[in-house]
Amino acid sequence: MKRRKISKTSGRTSLRYRLAPSKLRWTCPLRCLKFKTTDDIKVSELTRAGSRCDTVGQRRAVDALALGLEIETTGYNIFVTGPVGTGRTATVKQMLERFKDQQQELGDKCYVNNFKDPDQPRLLRFPAGQGHRFRQEMGEFIEYLVENIPVQFESDSYQHSRTEIVDSFKEQGSARVREFEKKVAKEGFALVQTAPFMKPDLAPIIEKQPVKIEALPGLVEQGKLAEERSEEIKVKFRELSDELTAIFKGIRDFERKAREALLELDHNIVRPVLDERLGDIGERHGDGKVREYLGEVRDSILSNIDLFRQRPQEKQQEQAAADPFLEYRVNVLVDNSHTKGAPVVFETNPNYKNLFGGIERVWDRSGQWRTDFTKIKAGSVLRADSGFLVLNALDVLIEPGVWPALKRTLRNRRLEITAHESLFPMFSASALKPERVAIDLKVVMIGDPYIYSLLAAYDEDFKKVFKVRADFDWVMDLNDDSIEQYCRVVKVLCEKEKLISFDRTGVQRVVEYGVRLAGRRQKLSTRFNVISDILKEASYWAGKANAKAVASGHVEQAIEKRRDRVRLYEEKLQEMIDQGTIFIDVTGKAKGQVNGLAVYDTGEYSFGKPTRITAKTGVGSAGIINIEREAQLSGPTHDKGIYILAGYLRNKYAQDQPLILSASVTFEQSYAGVDGDSASSTEVYALLSDLSGLGIRQDLAVTGSVNQNGQIQPIGGVNQKIEGFFYTCKAKGLTGTQGVLIPRANVDDVMLRSEVVEAVAKNRFHVYTVETIDQGIEILTGVKAGKLGKKGNYPSDSVNGQVKKRLSELAGIYKSFQAEKEGEEKEKAKKKRPGLKKD
Repeated sequence: MKRRKISKTSGRTSLRYRLAPSKLRWTCPLRCLKFKTTDDIKVSELTRAGSRCDTVGQRRAVDALALGLEIETTGYNIFVTGPVGTGRTATVKQMLERFKDQQQELGDKCYVNNFKDPDQPRLLRFPAGQGHRFRQEMGEFIEYLVENIPVQFESDSYQHSRTEIVDSFKEQGSARVREFEKKVAKEGFALVQTAPFMKPDLAPIIEKQPVKIEALPGLVEQGKLAEERSEEIKVKFRELSDELTAIFKGIRDFERKAREALLELDHNIVRPVLDERLGDIGERHGDGKVREYLGEVRDSILSNIDLFRQRPQEKQQEQAAADPFLEYRVNVLVDNSHTKGAPVVFETNPNYKNLFGGIERVWDRSGQWRTDFTKIKAGSVLRADSGFLVLNALDVLIEPGVWPALKRTLRNRRLEITAHESLFPMFSASALKPERVAIDLKVVMIGDPYIYSLLAAYDEDFKKVFKVRADFDWVMDLNDDSIEQYCRVVKVLCEKEKLISFDRTGVQRVVEYGVRLAGRRQKLSTRFNVISDILKEASYWAGKANAKAVASGHVEQAIEKRRDRVRLYEEKLQEMIDQGTIFIDVTGKAKGQVNGLAVYDTGEYSFGKPTRITAKTGVGSAGIINIEREAQLSGPTHDKGIYILAGYLRNKYAQDQPLILSASVTFEQSYAGVDGDSASSTEVYALLSDLSGLGIRQDLAVTGSVNQNGQIQPIGGVNQKIEGFFYTCKAKGLTGTQGVLIPRANVDDVMLRSEVVEAVAKNRFHVYTVETIDQGIEILTGVKAGKLGKKGNYPSDSVNGQVKKRLSELAGIYKSFQAEKEGEEKEKAKKKRPGLKKD
C-alpha cells in the first residue's frame, strides 16, 4: 500500500495564531488611581448623601427617569428595565428623594354616609390635615348632642310646654267625648270601654242594664222587648255609631296634631343647637360638598331625634354591639397631615387589597356579615395620590386581578374601591359601591426587559399608560473617567457600610473584576450589587488579617472564596473527568474527535468544561445527522448551527461534484439538552478529520460558531471556556502543548484569571485565535488546509484535498451501489414479466 504524502505545517504557523500573555488580561493602570487609600478620594456631599454610585454609567436611564417624573401629562408613567443589580431601585429612590422636599398641594380623603343612598358612601376632600380635624369635630358634635339634648328635654320649660300641648289636645278630645256621653244617655245608650286605649262600644240600656246590640233579637223572643222598640233601637244605634266614629276620627286628628306639635317643639329645642354647631363646622370647612353633607346630617338628626333623647348608660355603651351613631361618623381614608412634599410609596406586596384598598366586613352578634362606609380602607394608590407609587412588575402581574385594575385606574384616572371578595362573587357579601376617587399620581414599575417586551407585544393598553421606558445598562465604557467613578463608588460604599479603606492595589483589583464581570475589556460592569458584596467580603478578610487597608490580595481572596462557595457542581464534574467517568483526552490525536467547550450556568455561577464531540462519516445520502436532534435533546439554535455547517460543506466541496454522504455528529456523554451554535466550528473540524483521515490534537479544545463562508464567529463565555479546559489539563498534568482555539473576534473579551495568564507566560498553556475553519484545522491537524487552485482543485496533500478526495470516493461508491441496485431490480422485473403468447 502506497503511503500518501501530506503537507505538514511549521511551528511558526501555530505561533502566529497564539495570543500573547499581555492580550489575555487587562490590568488597570495605577496612573489612574491618584491616591494612597480611598480616604484620600474627595466625594461631594450630594454624591455621599445620594449614593450616586447607583447611577454610574446610567445616563440614558437617568434622563428617561427625569423626563417621566417631571412631565405632567397623562400616561407618562415609567417602566424601569434592566438586569438585577444595576441599581434600578436605588436610582429610583434617589431621584424621588428630591420630590419629598418640593411643596405640593396634598389633601385628605374621607368617606361619609350617604343619607339618600347608604349603599353609595360619599367622598369628601379636605386640605392636608383637615380630614382628621373634621372627623374629630363631627365626633365632638355627636358627643355634645348625646350629652346635651337629653338635658334640653328634661328641662322644666320643655316639660311645661310639652304638658300644655298634650293637655290642650287631650281636653279638646275629652270635651267632645263628654258631650257625646250625655247625648247617648238621653237616647237610652251607654258607652262601654271593652279594652284600654280602644274606641268604646255603644250599648243600649234595657231594664237599666247595657246589652249588646246582637242580643236584641233574643230579648224580643223572650217578650222582654217589643219588636217595634227593637227596630227603633237599631236605627238609633246606627246613627250614634256613625257619630261615635266621627268623634274618634276627630280625636285621632287631635292626637296627630299633638304629635306634630310635640315634634315641632322637639325641633325647636334641638334646631338652634344643630344650626349653631354645624354652622361653625361648615365655616371652618367651606367646601360646597361638605356643607351639603352637613345639611343632610342636620335633617337626619331631626328625623331621628329620639336617638338622642335619653342619656346613654356607660355600661350599655361598653356592651353595645354596634355604634348607634355610626351613620354620623367620618372615615378618614388618607391623612396627609404629617406628609411633607410629594408622597412616595414603595409597595412591596402589591396584592389587590394592599394596592387598591378594600371594604372590610365583620361578624355581628347575630352571626351575620356586616359592613358599612367606616370599613372602607385605602390602598397604596390612594396614599400615593399627588405623588409616586413604585411597584415590582412581576409581583403586579402574578397577583390576581391587579394588572387589569391598575391599567383601568391609570387610564381613567379614577379609583374605584370594591370589596376584595368581588374577585370571587360567590363569597361576596357587600353591596357598597363607594363614590369613585379622582387620582393624579405617577407609577414607576421595575421589571426585566423580557416582561416589558411581553407587555408591549401582547397588551394594547400597555404603551398608553407606560409611555416612558428607563433602560438600565449592565456595562459602561472603560476609560479614565469611568475608572474615577469606580473609585468614588468604592469610597462611598466604604463610608456607607463602614468598611476598611482600600489602598490603590485593592481598588485596582476591584476595577479589574468589574471588567471581568462586564465580559469585555472595553467595558466596566454596572452590577454594583456584586461589586458591593466583593467590597464587604474583602474588608472582612482584611479585618481578619488585621490589615490597615484592603489590598489586592484581600480582594483576590474575597473573589476566590466567593467562587469556592458555589463551585461544588464544577468540582463534581471535574472529579468525573479525573476518574475517567467522563471521557476527555488532553494528549495525543484522534480521528473524528474534538474537545468542544460548554458553559454551565447554575444561576449564581457559570463555568466551562470540555465535552467530547465526535463525527462519523460513511456511504449514503442521509446528509448530516444531528444525533441530539434525533434524540430531541437539541435546541433550535444548535439545529440552525448544523444546517449552517452543511451549507459550509456544500459551498466548500460541492461546487463541481455532488455532496453525497451520510454523517453523524454528537456530543458524547451528553444526556441533557444542548443549545447554542458555539460548537458548530468544532463539529466541522470533527467531520473534516473523519473525512480526511487526519487525527485531531486532543491537547487542544475548540470553541466558535461558523457561518456558511467558513468564518469563525464570536461566542459567549469565552473566559469560562478557556479556564475550564485549563483546569482540566492542570488536573491531568500540563504538558506545555495544551491550549484552546477561540474566535479572533473574541480577543477583546478575554479577561482570564491570573493563574491561567501565568501558565501561558511560562509556555505551559496556550490560547490561539482563528478567523476561518482553514486556520483552525491547520492548528488541530498540523497539516496545511490547502487553497483552491486555478483548476478548481485543492493540493492533494492538504486537508481540503484529502476531504474532497474522500467525498468523491463516497459519491462514486454510492453511485456504483445505486447503479448495481437498479440493475438487479431490472433483472428481477424481467423475470417477473410474463412471456408473449404465439399465434
